[in-house]
Formats: sequence, structure tokens, C-alpha cells
Amino acid sequence: MADKNEVLIEGRTGASVVEVVAKMSKSLKNVVNPDQIIHDYGADTLRLYEMYMGPLEKSKPWNTDDIVGVHRFLQRVWRLVVPPAESEDAPPTLNPRIGDEREEAIERLLHKTIKKVTEDVPRFAYNTAIAQMIVWVNEAQKAKAIARDQIERFLLLLSPMAPHICEELWSRLGHGESLTREAWPTFDEALTKDESVEIAVQIKGKVRDRITVPADASDEDVAAAALASPTIAKAIGGKPVRRTIVVKGRLVNLIV
Repeated sequence: MADKNEVLIEGRTGASVVEVVAKMSKSLKNVVNPDQIIHDYGADTLRLYEMYMGPLEKSKPWNTDDIVGVHRFLQRVWRLVVPPAESEDAPPTLNPRIGDEREEAIERLLHKTIKKVTEDVPRFAYNTAIAQMIVWVNEAQKAKAIARDQIERFLLLLSPMAPHICEELWSRLGHGESLTREAWPTFDEALTKDESVEIAVQIKGKVRDRITVPADASDEDVAAAALASPTIAKAIGGKPVRRTIVVKGRLVNLIV
């Protein structure tokens, strides 16, 4: 049993009770019935929530209210494939944004996602794998167009954790066979690397500007780009820069 919280709750009898965090147990009458969760949100949501709560090997507090967030994520996945206005009686159709056109940013992020999930699943780090998939879906929603094969590769990543919705969407994409027969998607290592990065520029420890530089830029080039910023030049006000500290891929600190 975990330590007691400092919150006192008035019971119905008027007596004060102490809220504690403890393992689910019939004797403590704190068991959550999975049948009710499945009825309200579906089996995929329950599976995904349990894996998203945190590291598999650690104890985690159950919070039924948090299930809503995972359920909304699956709804966003659904809307990537199914038109929002589709009625229950209408024949299945696809989201008109689905086609052959690919946005480079979405493709690069997908390769990063494939790599992340591929590396995290064998380590049972399901929570971080799901977090990365949420990032991809959020960006895919903003894209003007999504390639069919991009969604298909994403569904293959998500399917071990949310098999029912993925099978349904896989079928809607025109596949007659189950996606369990498909090979695991692969990634191009070159596409997992950022071409450019955003660097914060600080003066006396305070962020004054942000610059974008090539990901492989040297410290000297990053420092030069920082000094070339009109905002930074104005903030320096002609004072000599006594020292320049570059933290690779993160920030430049100018000491004047």
C-alpha cells in the first residue's frame, strides 16, 4: 500500500476518512470492473490505457477519468480514414484527404515513429511508443493530404495495442486479408534525422530569440548564426561578446 494522502474526505456518515493509494483488491472493494469500461469505451481503449499509464514494471494509480484522453486519440485515428460526416446507414467511404500525395514532414515523422515503436515494444516501453504515435496522429490531422500507404504503415504499428479498430480501418482501406498477415513496417535511418533544428539564443541566461540551423552545423556556425540575428544584435547593443557557450542541438548562450 502506498503512503496516505494528505486529503481528508467527509464520508456520508459524517466521519472523516483518509484517501489512500493501494493495489486493487476485492477485500478493499476498490476493483474496477473491466466490463463496464469496455461497454463505455471499447476494448481497444482499455488495452491502450493500461499500456499508456506508465512503465509496465512499475505500479501506477488507476484513474478512470484519464481513459477519455486515450479514447479521443482512437477517435482521431478513426477520423483519419473515415469521413467525419459519414452516417451509419451510408456505405463505407474514405476520408477525401487520403490519396497518393505525401507531405515530407509527415513521412519523416512516420519514419521516426516506426523507429521509436520498433525499439520500444521489445523493451515493453509501451507508454513511450504510444506517446510517439499520438504525436504522429496529431500532425497527420493537420496535413492537407495523407498518402494511403502512410496510414497503412501507421495502422500496422498501432494494431498490436488496438487490434479491433485497426482491423476495421484496414478493411475500409480495401484489404481483404487481416493486417496480422502483413510484415512489420521498416524505417529509413536517414529519414529519422532532422535536416534542421531550432536553437534558443540566450543572453545572460535569458532567451532572446530562436534560430533555425542545419542539424549538422558546427558550433562555430551556430554561434555565427546567433550573432547574425537582428534581434540578438539589438539585444547586445554593440557590447563585446566575452564568451559563447553552445549546447549542441539546444541553445546558444552569449555572455556579454
